[in-house]
Amino acid sequence: MPRARVVWSRSVVIGAAGVLVGGGVALIGARAVLRRQAVVARRRIGKPLGEEALDADRVWRRRYDAPPIELVVLGDSIAAGLGAERRKDTLGARLAKGLARAARRPVRLRTAAMVGAESSLLPAQLATLPDDYRPDVAVVIVGGNDVTHRVPIPVAVRHLEDAVVRLQALGAGVVVGTCPDLGALRPVPQPLRSLGSRLSRALAEAQARAAERHGARAVSLRRAVGPFFITQPDEMFSLDRFHPSALGYRRTAEALLPAALEVLATP
Repeated sequence: MPRARVVWSRSVVIGAAGVLVGGGVALIGARAVLRRQAVVARRRIGKPLGEEALDADRVWRRRYDAPPIELVVLGDSIAAGLGAERRKDTLGARLAKGLARAARRPVRLRTAAMVGAESSLLPAQLATLPDDYRPDVAVVIVGGNDVTHRVPIPVAVRHLEDAVVRLQALGAGVVVGTCPDLGALRPVPQPLRSLGSRLSRALAEAQARAAERHGARAVSLRRAVGPFFITQPDEMFSLDRFHPSALGYRRTAEALLPAALEVLATP
């Protein structure tokens, strides 16, 4: 299966209208408003970045004389790094460099994230890993597409839990970056944006509880980096105002790095 690296596709915003209508907006007039808003958002966002993120998989910081740390990144296009213009600015590369700097060891990055992935695609991502692969640290970021594609929270969380357990069985310390706040997406009009924010927060809270039940570390991206995306949209978003920019990925990696170092140090 090809490894695709995308964060959000046009269909995501279309699907969001259906999600939000199904979430309690019952009036026909409101339904029509949400559909129109989804069309507006799709037109605003477009696809100026294409649908392929840069391939940053390699050994980072080879100068350190030590066995490399094995880092795997799974999930959706935030995990894949769409929007970064240089390999070193993708989320995976930022995490790899941060781990290497702190541990003074090289880091071998493997990106299994897929285009437009929902939580149900985590098993397929795990299946792309070699049979003898044993990651030291696994970072999972997923959830936005579950919200916009109307996946029930218990179903999405169950897939996440299964992935966490399988990664731990491989020997990995697992970090879950919970679903970002969709309310930060300025191209999405109101009230569609507010409803998306409400649903994404509910999923993020359920993801955090699930990760902690299994001994994984949960990092709330809404709390850790969401305010930056809201107050500094021109700097934090890339060209399409939908995917993170290089600075957006740097901030996100900085939020995840302490948890990644913690699980690395835990037997």
